[in-house]
Amino acid sequence: MVVLASRSPQRRAILEQLGVPFEVRAPEVEELASGPPQEVAVENAYRKAHAISERGIDGCVLGADTLVALGGTIYGKPADRAEAQATLEALSGRRHTVIGGLCLIASDGRPRTAAATTAVTFRVLDEGLLEWYLDTGEWRDRAGAYAIQGRGAALVRSIEGDYLNVVGLPVGLLLELEPGLVG
Repeated sequence: MVVLASRSPQRRAILEQLGVPFEVRAPEVEELASGPPQEVAVENAYRKAHAISERGIDGCVLGADTLVALGGTIYGKPADRAEAQATLEALSGRRHTVIGGLCLIASDGRPRTAAATTAVTFRVLDEGLLEWYLDTGEWRDRAGAYAIQGRGAALVRSIEGDYLNVVGLPVGLLLELEPGLVG
């Protein structure tokens, strides 16, 4: 049994799609918002998994974090529409990186961590497309202010790497950390 240390409906849906038995226990942790993007994603994933594993969970705890980085700037979940607009304008016509940090803590308390990166290139977002997307409200609770699996797909010109990483859970990397998870 896997315990998912996350509130993300996307992560739940991906695990369900894979047929992985799991339960959800959402952690209350302070997440990092700045620093080297890969380190931030892995540390946040570790904090989530650790917060749940220290409760004496029987089984494997999975923590995950997704963030969007452009250069050294991290774009997390926007606080409001104005911040979402500023984020989308910064990403417009540019290539950014989606980083998925993972932490698996086995019942022996030993953490295994890793990070996946996917390059995403946005179309140039004209005012009409930007306003349309902001009006959907889909940007709420989304790293980088978009959801590639939803209407946010209209913002994307191309991706290089793991699509599911952009959605919220890098499955290929997860299966490298825990090959027996499926099958």
